[in-house]
This record gives sequence, structure tokens and C-alpha cells, in this order.
Amino acid sequence: MKKALLFCLFVLLISCKSTYLDAKKSLILLDISKEKDDYAFVNLKNYSNDFVFDMKYATADNFLKEKVYPCEECFLRVKTIKSLLEANKEFLAKGYRIKLYDCYRPKSIQKKMWKIVPDANFVANPKKGSIHNKGGAVDISLVDSLGIELDMGTKFDFFGEEASHNYLKFSEQILNNRKFLKEIMLQHNFKSFDSEWWHYNLNNSSVDEVSNLKWRCEN
Repeated sequence: MKKALLFCLFVLLISCKSTYLDAKKSLILLDISKEKDDYAFVNLKNYSNDFVFDMKYATADNFLKEKVYPCEECFLRVKTIKSLLEANKEFLAKGYRIKLYDCYRPKSIQKKMWKIVPDANFVANPKKGSIHNKGGAVDISLVDSLGIELDMGTKFDFFGEEASHNYLKFSEQILNNRKFLKEIMLQHNFKSFDSEWWHYNLNNSSVDEVSNLKWRCEN
């Protein structure tokens, strides 16, 4: 009986652990090409130092006006990171780099966001989920070699018509900035989201499963 109880406790601990993603950063960067499971969730920060991170939902600086992420991490599926690294490599060659606002989002946090703003015009209904919940979406912008963000016409998470790729009443420079971001992302297996200049989905990621894996924060 005692052995049986110990075994059950062991299984419980393992099952609980599997619902969390490790947010610890590697001292040595890992090689994404060695990751064979394209559907596994991994931390982008373990594979590159060439991104800028400004994870808005880990702060109150977002349209919700609330912090809904426990800490600032960027988890994505391996296949998403592979394409993102290739896109960033091209931006780097041109003197720019990707700045990330949001990556994978657990379904539990999607529910929390929906509770704050229950409007499908702003937040995906958690009953269906979003590509963020599948680890296939990123919200991004670009910074130059000095770390200055390119002018995209609106802030991240601005939900007026001006945020759309189809809105053309901006200066030539702003339109070129958006075009530059979009063209390279589309060349690297992503597709844009018409109403949000910052949102890109990995091609065919809509068929992946919604996940509720959560990440552990470092102490």
C-alpha cells in the first residue's frame, strides 16, 4: 500500500510538472536546428540574443490596462521559432532587428483577457482560441541599429482603422516601414493579419491545437 501511494504521488508530480514550460535561460545559446519536434514549445531567448523583447502583457502598458502575464517570456513552437530566426537574420543583414510584443499565450490567460474585455473585436473568444494560444503567432515591430523603433503609424494594440495594412493615409516613410516588415515576414513562412500591422501568423498554424501550457518564472 505504501509503495502504491508513493508511486501515485510520483505520477502526480510528473503530470503537474508537464503542464509548465521552463523559463530558465540557457547560459549557452542552443541550436534550433537540433530540435526535432517542431510542435514542442521552447523559449526563444534560449536560441538567440538578436531580438528585442517588450512583452506588453507582462506589464500594464497594454489596451487591457492590466498585467496578465506572470513574467516576460517568449515561448513559441519550434517550427515558429525556426522561421522567425530566419526572418530576423535577414532583418539583421539590413541593419534592423525584430522587437517582440507578444508570443505564445496560454488559454487560461486568453480567458482572463476575455473576462476583462469580452469583445471579439479586441480579444479572441477563448472558446475558439487564437493563434497565440497555438504558439504560431507573434506581435512584432522593428528597431534600427540604435535600438530606435521604426514608425509604424500607430502604437501596438491600437484598434482603429489606422492599424490596418490597408490604411494608406500615412507618410511614405511609415508605409515603407510597414511594407518592409511585411515583405520579409511573408518571405519566411508567415502571413499578415489585415487589421493589425504588428500581427503575424506562421503559415498553416491555425490547424494546431490550442494549448494551456504555462511557463515558470525565474526567481
